[in-house]
Amino acid sequence: MTAAITLLDGGMGQELIRRSSAAKPHPLWSLQVMMDEPELVANVHRDFCLAGARVICLNTYSVTRHRLQMGTALPDLPELLKHAGDLARAGIHASGRSGIDVVASLPPLTASYLKQSPLSPVQMKDEYKELMELQRNHVDGFLAETLSSVAEGQAVLSAAQEAGTGVHLAFTVQDEDGTLLRSGESLEDALRACTPLNPLSIILNCSVPEAIDQGLPLLATVTDTFGAYANGFHSITALKPGGTVDVLTAREELTPSVYADMALQWMELGASILGGCCEVGPAHIKALADGIVGKRRQLSGLPAQP
Repeated sequence: MTAAITLLDGGMGQELIRRSSAAKPHPLWSLQVMMDEPELVANVHRDFCLAGARVICLNTYSVTRHRLQMGTALPDLPELLKHAGDLARAGIHASGRSGIDVVASLPPLTASYLKQSPLSPVQMKDEYKELMELQRNHVDGFLAETLSSVAEGQAVLSAAQEAGTGVHLAFTVQDEDGTLLRSGESLEDALRACTPLNPLSIILNCSVPEAIDQGLPLLATVTDTFGAYANGFHSITALKPGGTVDVLTAREELTPSVYADMALQWMELGASILGGCCEVGPAHIKALADGIVGKRRQLSGLPAQP
């Protein structure tokens, strides 16, 4: 039997900036909008469900202890995680769709695309474990996403083992060479180091589609459960640690139909988890959902844990 395709949602942060009349780019962009205009977060979740997504990721990419230090007068970590969960469930309910899974985002703990985290492996493991334990009873799974280094991957997988849960592992690769992590380490080395720690799946995300084309065949050599969700930026080179995404430019030619065609090629390579990242909106996910169904493949939520 041909495997069903797990269809994730698309990028939350850029969609919030696009819809907000008041929000300005901010190091805590998606979190700040969630506090100021929470209905927008619920509406984005709703629209991704209506587009066909079967997995909704909480708006918690900026909710880590280190990142919260950049804000002022913010609620504490558990309250923010609960708020994000409530908004996701409100969006799913508003869509009228059933069978939607919810995953918690486990992001880079300090900033995206760093060559090396300023945190020690033990610090990373402990913080990831805390995020898992605070959310494990309220979500259907965990997605560690946009990880740039082997150390980040090992830390989150070690945390999952200690917490007694599983995690889907997503690395981001260099836009110019999809066989290298943002850290400069090889994707092959990352897979060799992390596969023994039993990730539920291995994914490439928040990289240009062309880089994913290069890196994805390596994933197929180590696991049967792999996937990809690309971003729609020209490049992330201009973004500095702690900076804001207004320095990046979106690819206007990456229309919903173009993106769907690229992602369907990943499916033909064996990818069973697809979705979108920054600048990939509900229209892109709708085109992808239609394309998957058009290929006579079923849409599903999270793959069952072993």
